Amino acid sequence: MTHWTPSLSDSGTPIYIDIAEAIHADITAGTLRPGDRLPPQRTLAQALGLDFSTISRAYTEATRRGYTESFVGRGTFVTASSQPRAAPRLVEEDPRMNMPPEPTDPALLAQMQAGFIALAPQLPSLMRYQSTTGLAADRETGVMWLEQNGLTQDPARLAIAPGSHAAIHAILSQMADPGLTVLCEDLTYPGIRAIAAQLGLRLIGVPSDGDGIQTKALSDLIIAHRPVALYLNPTLQNPTTRTMPAKRRREVAAVLQMHDLPLIEDDAYLFTAQDAPAPISSLLPGLAWHVMGLSKLLGAGLRLAYVSVPTRGQMASFAQALRAQNVMSSPLSLALAGRWFQDGTATALQSFLRNEARARQNMATQLLPDLTLTSAPEAYNIWLTLPQDTSRADILSRLRGLQIGVMPSDAFCTLDTAPEALRICLGGPISRDQLESDLLVLLDAVERQDWLG
Repeated sequence: MTHWTPSLSDSGTPIYIDIAEAIHADITAGTLRPGDRLPPQRTLAQALGLDFSTISRAYTEATRRGYTESFVGRGTFVTASSQPRAAPRLVEEDPRMNMPPEPTDPALLAQMQAGFIALAPQLPSLMRYQSTTGLAADRETGVMWLEQNGLTQDPARLAIAPGSHAAIHAILSQMADPGLTVLCEDLTYPGIRAIAAQLGLRLIGVPSDGDGIQTKALSDLIIAHRPVALYLNPTLQNPTTRTMPAKRRREVAAVLQMHDLPLIEDDAYLFTAQDAPAPISSLLPGLAWHVMGLSKLLGAGLRLAYVSVPTRGQMASFAQALRAQNVMSSPLSLALAGRWFQDGTATALQSFLRNEARARQNMATQLLPDLTLTSAPEAYNIWLTLPQDTSRADILSRLRGLQIGVMPSDAFCTLDTAPEALRICLGGPISRDQLESDLLVLLDAVERQDWLG
């Protein structure tokens, strides 16, 4: 049944709720039967004279209540039961975070759960205080995992921190006093902005092009501002998804060596990117900190990162800074991560995430062919540059209530004026079906705003 049109009330409730309730009323009355296909969202929007986004929210609400089911490429259908589902448990996640897609394969989930179960006999010891930078066995496991991913690491210079954010905070807290300057990309990870603000540091963005920060500008800013460090996220950069090519990495390393400026290389997407060039830190012995977070691979809940310290002599001061903030990484998280590295679960997760990221990137590029996107196959987000005379604030106001994570350029910008752009996250708990629906709402919002402009 594709000719159905709802009877809307004048109750004052939001229209999308009114449509969802009309679906339920017509199911109860027998007008809609199990298996009936509802009209395509654009068709119903035209018939009712409403925005596409309103119809999309109505269909999403009907699915949430259990009245309908949606299938990519097929449409939305009335379910076999008209009984509403129990309200879903509210999860306190922030959908705007750049999260990896969540696995749904029963075999992979069972493998992950088996790791938890296997740790049960060790729980008493895992509840104790342990080394701030990880036990020797934890570091050995880390070295093994890094070698599997093509990185050779000196165990004496490898520390384990409770996440990349904590590691970067500890590095800067021991290296920079309030009022000093740190350089970064002109569009950069919001976490470094928060850390700099908390430590009273001045953050200056280096102009970038399609290959990353520009080396002439970098050298000029070093001379002008005498910074204490350069922070970079050169692989699948957040938010632009760009990966700095090997040539530019060598050029950046040469500038840093010339000025003897330390590098903090945030390799948050190291384990999901394929065929990325060698880290810049490998070109800067004794001068670079390499932070390799596990959140984008194993999940943010484990809060773990491997940190390659520039020299063995700097390990003690780094451990002291970590201890002052966090005491230690969770031994339970470390044990689970080690288990997953050794039994193949981490490798299976890595394969899933790469394949799922590619599928979602393909979906985004196919659904948004006329929009200006920057993306990469294994990235968890796209960077959307809005059409001329289109306001990011107006677009955001039209996307309220969606499950897809959208953040304005303001969160990433170190310049005086932020560009009209949005980071669109494709991962997290959102399903492919819901992602498709939300991306279509986004497309409608941009196209309509462009037309209105």
